[in-house]
Amino acid sequence: MTRHASCRCGQLTAACEGEPVRISVCHCLACQRRSGSPFAEQARFPADKVQVAGKSKQWVRAADSGRAVIYHFCPDCGSTVWYQGGPMPEAIAVPVGAFADPNFPPPRFSVWEERKHPWVAVLGDEVEHSD
Repeated sequence: MTRHASCRCGQLTAACEGEPVRISVCHCLACQRRSGSPFAEQARFPADKVQVAGKSKQWVRAADSGRAVIYHFCPDCGSTVWYQGGPMPEAIAVPVGAFADPNFPPPRFSVWEERKHPWVAVLGDEVEHSD
C-alpha cells in the first residue's frame, strides 16, 4: 500500500510505502504551534519507504529532547509535509492531515500529555500515554 500526502497547493508531495512504524499524537508546545491546533498527529515511516517530490524549504530546531528536527515545508503555501529527527531520526514523519484521509489508522501513542489541553482526550484501549 502506498499513501500519498501533499501540501495544500499540491506542489510538495510524499509517497509513503507500507504501514507506518509509529502513529502518534504530540501535545508539546512546538507541535501545537506547527500544527495550529492543540496537538499534532504524525505518522512515521522508514526513510527508505518515503519518496518526496517538489520544492521545499527547511527549518531546523532543537526539540525539547535536545535533538535536531528538520522540517520541510512548501515554499508556496507553507504546509509542513514531512520532517526528520527528534525521537526517531531514522524515520520520516508526515503530519497525518497531509494525507487528507479520514480512514487513516488512529494513533497508538500520545506524548507530552503534561501540555495537553484539559478538554482533549485521546481515546482507545491500545493508546499508550506518556508525560
